[in-house]
Amino acid sequence: MPELPEVETTVVGLQKTIVGQTIVDLWSNSFSTAYVNRNNHKNKSYFEALKVDVRGKKINNVSRRGKHILIGLSEDKTLVIHMKMTGHLLYGKYNLVSEKADSWPWVPEGKDTPLHDPYNRHIRSVFTLENKSGEKSHLIFCDPRKFGTIELFKNNNLHSKLGKLGPEPLDKDFTPTLFSELLTKKRSGLIKSVILDQELLVGVGNIYSDEALHLSHIHPLRDVTSLTENEKALLHQSIQKVLRNGIDFGGDSMSDYRNVKGERGNFQGKHLVYLRHGKPCLTKDCSGVIQKKKVASRSSHFCAICQK
Repeated sequence: MPELPEVETTVVGLQKTIVGQTIVDLWSNSFSTAYVNRNNHKNKSYFEALKVDVRGKKINNVSRRGKHILIGLSEDKTLVIHMKMTGHLLYGKYNLVSEKADSWPWVPEGKDTPLHDPYNRHIRSVFTLENKSGEKSHLIFCDPRKFGTIELFKNNNLHSKLGKLGPEPLDKDFTPTLFSELLTKKRSGLIKSVILDQELLVGVGNIYSDEALHLSHIHPLRDVTSLTENEKALLHQSIQKVLRNGIDFGGDSMSDYRNVKGERGNFQGKHLVYLRHGKPCLTKDCSGVIQKKKVASRSSHFCAICQK
């Protein structure tokens, strides 16, 4: 699942490409009877209303809240896109080949570009954009497992969608003191599960939680109540460090994630523990081997020697 660094990398890419353009059309093949009465684009009736609503709207800004991408439109409306487990957004010029094609109904112009990567083939929704010169381009939602969602909100109703989310871990207001207070409010719980809770802290997912806990020498099965103040401060620092590293290296493309140009990120080459089970621990003077264990239904990777 794309986490904060991947979402942030996507937002930066969209800020450079789609801001100032106008949405002139919207296409999708993501409809499912399982989403009848749901307020997102996979409900066909919602999609038809969404299509009418966004046509002619200018894109004023792009930001994020946690793992949600927010595309601010004219007339005080915001598109909220959640990429879920395997989704990513692409930008370029495309041609519609066939609406019946399941895996690649739209084909990017040109040959042998990153947009032709097989991981970029699962196109579910397409925004046709137009710039001031009348030139058209496309914002593509690629979503192999069809879990992602597109919703439209009036700005004064955004709180109903985002109001329960916790603080942003890279904001200046997210201090070690605040982090300690948030953890203290948790009367119990495995620390791995706690930092994955988006109502406590947004944007930290499986990859970066494993990496941060390893940097902090904290075992993922430790109960949150057992952490000392020094350990909490170190974990706060480690979370910020791995997230910033993830952004600096363009996100993690161990699985499906690609940036808006269709390119892979590079953070997967920097893993200390994630998906390294069976390999030696990279901590200096540590003789441990990376282990893998289910925690809160998620695969967790750690060294039992230096993460007591």
